[in-house]
Amino acid sequence: MDPLELTLMEAAAALHTRQLGHLEYVHALLAQTDRLAHLNAWISRDPERLIQQAKVLDQASSAQPDHRPLAGMPVAIKDNIDTADLPTSGGTRALLASRPTRNAAVVECLLQSGGLIAGKTNLHELALGGTNHNAVTGACRNPWNPLLIPGGSSGGSAVAVASRMVPAALGTDTGASVRLPAALCGVVGFRPSKGRYGSQGILHLSPTKDTVGPMARSVADVAWLDSLLAQDRLDMPRVSLKGLRLGILRGDFFEGADPQVLVVIEQALDTLVSEGVVCVPLDVPDLKRHNDATGSTLVMFEMMQSLPAYAEAQGLSMEALLAGVGSPDVALLLSGQLGHERVTATAYAAAQARRQKLQAAYARHFADHRLDALAFPTCLMTAPPVGHDDRVDLNGQQVPTFKTLIRNTDPGSNAGLPGISLPAGLTAEGLPVGLELDGPLGTDRHLLGVAAAIERALPPLPRPPLAYA
Repeated sequence: MDPLELTLMEAAAALHTRQLGHLEYVHALLAQTDRLAHLNAWISRDPERLIQQAKVLDQASSAQPDHRPLAGMPVAIKDNIDTADLPTSGGTRALLASRPTRNAAVVECLLQSGGLIAGKTNLHELALGGTNHNAVTGACRNPWNPLLIPGGSSGGSAVAVASRMVPAALGTDTGASVRLPAALCGVVGFRPSKGRYGSQGILHLSPTKDTVGPMARSVADVAWLDSLLAQDRLDMPRVSLKGLRLGILRGDFFEGADPQVLVVIEQALDTLVSEGVVCVPLDVPDLKRHNDATGSTLVMFEMMQSLPAYAEAQGLSMEALLAGVGSPDVALLLSGQLGHERVTATAYAAAQARRQKLQAAYARHFADHRLDALAFPTCLMTAPPVGHDDRVDLNGQQVPTFKTLIRNTDPGSNAGLPGISLPAGLTAEGLPVGLELDGPLGTDRHLLGVAAAIERALPPLPRPPLAYA
């Protein structure tokens, strides 16, 4: 048994049946973490505490087994989610020593279920970007090729899971931040319907859009975490691929993608069709129109309320928070909102109205075409090189990095829909490609069932080359 290769559910079963000791498992994960320290997945950890917790569990298991579902399972936590035992920095200098007084609601759910905090993971500074190239905490690197980004802003969580440092992690997702790094690192990342999980204790950008999302190496693991975080005890439905209906928006979601990405996605869709899936071609111009008038306006306006409120709760002024920002792209965004580019209340109200129209458009197309989900490439490209924060090369053209990375994930985020990215395969260059599925609002468990059925039909990814000893 290779402890590193066990999924979350497999490891939990092995610990419960004592095929694997808690200390043995923790030592294996910590050794992998130390060996791959150059990937810079973490901001803060307490390995000695983790070892002590594992020893206690081993000593207790023979006399009184712990029947909590996550008993002894180390889970990584993105460093913008509050933890009482480790700092919550948001990846920014002014908060590096910040110690919240209590855990976020989602962390408390994990702890009550027996989970352990493996540490706090690296992120794009203040979660305001998609590369995880952080000038304060250092660049986080992709385990498939350390010269490449892992995606962001939950890049550290994705790296920790993909490289077998932990079996699962929590990230946060505003417009892409769980699903994008999941796609670029070859793991599963789930954004639930907005409001499904508790939101207390998060360093928010946009309360309208932000949500915590679980990441793991299988859909079953993510679904298990979803049931715990949402306190939803319903079993994940067993979905058949025969007659499953997927909406395919080739115009908006496929056009302009890297040909290598499209090859992988089209092969995956061909496989699904051979298993009985019905792919329904769609042309939905109202989605792009409403989305373009929604996302960034909501985030920029709400950010200028959320960040000062969080800073004040930690005893900091907004001025001190801003003075500690080190990443040029983040500093530019924030300075724009402090000056003439600041989003007005009028523009914000208009964006909220357009968001409602976007939600209505999605609901109409799901119903009219009897769709189980929309399917598309999570990202138009594979992971680009570290350091290309402003412009990136796509198909021989220099395009805006952030807008390009989140183009496909942002519309569903703005509508508050559940979305999941799962590995579709590897390109000829050996880089992972994600297939995203977006479902109707509130259909989280069905969407997870659809994703599990699709996962069973697609070949599993190997362990990233760097993750082998």
